[in-house]
Amino acid sequence: MTDTSILFTPFNLKGVTLPNRIVMAPMTRMKSPGLTPGENVAAYYRRRAEGGTGLIITEGTNLADVSSAYYHNVPSLEGDGPLAGWARVVKQVHEAGAKIFPQLWHVGAVRRQEKSPNPDVPSRSPSGLFKPGKVQGAPMTDGEIADTIAAYVKAARASIDCGFDGLEVHGAHGYLIDQFFWAGTNERGDKYGGSLEGRTRFAQEIVRAIRAEVGPDFPILLRFSQWKQQDYDVKLAATPGELEAFLAPLVDAGVDCFHCSTRRYWEPEFEGSSLNLAGWAKKLTGLPSISVGSVSLTTDYITTVVEGGGSGTGNIDGLIEQLTSGEFDLIAIGRAMLSNPDWGNIVREGRFGDLVAYDPEVQKTLY
Repeated sequence: MTDTSILFTPFNLKGVTLPNRIVMAPMTRMKSPGLTPGENVAAYYRRRAEGGTGLIITEGTNLADVSSAYYHNVPSLEGDGPLAGWARVVKQVHEAGAKIFPQLWHVGAVRRQEKSPNPDVPSRSPSGLFKPGKVQGAPMTDGEIADTIAAYVKAARASIDCGFDGLEVHGAHGYLIDQFFWAGTNERGDKYGGSLEGRTRFAQEIVRAIRAEVGPDFPILLRFSQWKQQDYDVKLAATPGELEAFLAPLVDAGVDCFHCSTRRYWEPEFEGSSLNLAGWAKKLTGLPSISVGSVSLTTDYITTVVEGGGSGTGNIDGLIEQLTSGEFDLIAIGRAMLSNPDWGNIVREGRFGDLVAYDPEVQKTLY
């Protein structure tokens, strides 16, 4: 039987002691009417904490910037009701022995204005592009960039007030920050565009402003991805050197840990090395990293949901080897944890046969 003990060793993340290496990945649920996470949301997260998860990263949360939200019923980190709801969630998770970070999320040009909760508010993005050649919204002015950075700072302060243990900035999957990163959606000629390093400036300013607000000891994660929902095959960095040029200014800005989103965690990122994206991020920066991507699934999420493939429970032998070697430090579980809220307990006890295969139907519920 696979020795999974490495998964259940504590890890210190910027002074926050996580009870194990298992992270609940952020997943949009759209179950918070009025932007407020209710008792059912608190129970949903507590169930994962009781089920053996060490760190929960919440679903993406809207900011005070009303152009940040695309979907209805996505919780906010703005307003008395939502903040009281999040404080209740945090209390439940802490009582169950886990730590919890919110994910700060602005969708940018992915937002279709007419279908959003605020249809009178224009969508904002670096160059008004959803993807190369497709206009959706308008380019952000310097004033709008400053306002958006201020909205991130306000959400960071709210995170502390609610009792969260740290926070994650969503810079992946083709949303606003990633639209600045990606040359295909960032055609700006000012300081926020141009070179790969220049395209990180918006994220740098967000992280620096958050750090100034929360102080030196509050962990800041940044989630990033090579792939985009607009193009699964695109890469920000084609070589380790380019990846280092991308990550270095973000480290200088104050990121404490990189959450490296891939479709399949077991795939090497660059030719000539077995390291995955999280492995390279850790090697190049010296910071802790979180890997994620179809853990304990037999096919990745995109294949399952978009392309109609099946999804089983897979195995985690390779994952254990990568953690043991120190390639990365933490592993995030996404869809498999929707079907198995007690994923951690099942794996710790070696009951692999009890893992339930992921079924997209589970997303209709909040259990």
